[in-house]
Amino acid sequence: MFQDEARFGRISDTRRCWCPKPVRPMVGAMVTQEYTYAYAAVSVADGGLDSLILPHVNGNCMQLFLDEVAARHPDDRIVMVLDGAGWHQSHELVPPSNLRLLKLPPYSPELNPVEHLWDELREKSFHNLVFDSLDALEIHLESALREMESDIARVRSIVAWPWIIKSLVI
Repeated sequence: MFQDEARFGRISDTRRCWCPKPVRPMVGAMVTQEYTYAYAAVSVADGGLDSLILPHVNGNCMQLFLDEVAARHPDDRIVMVLDGAGWHQSHELVPPSNLRLLKLPPYSPELNPVEHLWDELREKSFHNLVFDSLDALEIHLESALREMESDIARVRSIVAWPWIIKSLVI
């Protein structure tokens, strides 16, 4: 599994949109610095996605996420590939017994397919939206993540990079 976190906030992502001539589209914009964080782990072999929405990115939240993924897959042995974020390096982080951590080289987000899931999620579910509250944002994020988790074929088409799949075949 590959793992990553992403920040989602009430800063709106204003993009171009289509409308009939001569109508000029009106899109709301907001700059409020309130954030929540989505944690995700994806199995590139089968497109399975596990995600959690947590209030921070730190060692405690990372431990909660690791425990949750391990609990969702109790009969699997998981190698979780992650980046070198500070909270991934914490000595207090204790991987569950069925999970091993494997770190990517420094400064190499292009090697993590979860980054492309975040791009897809932001492009399809978060452009030209303004949220009244952080709770409203989290409700929308939860819905978007559930939709993505249930669409295994879509997830697999984004993350099943040939070089990763070839490396899994032994």
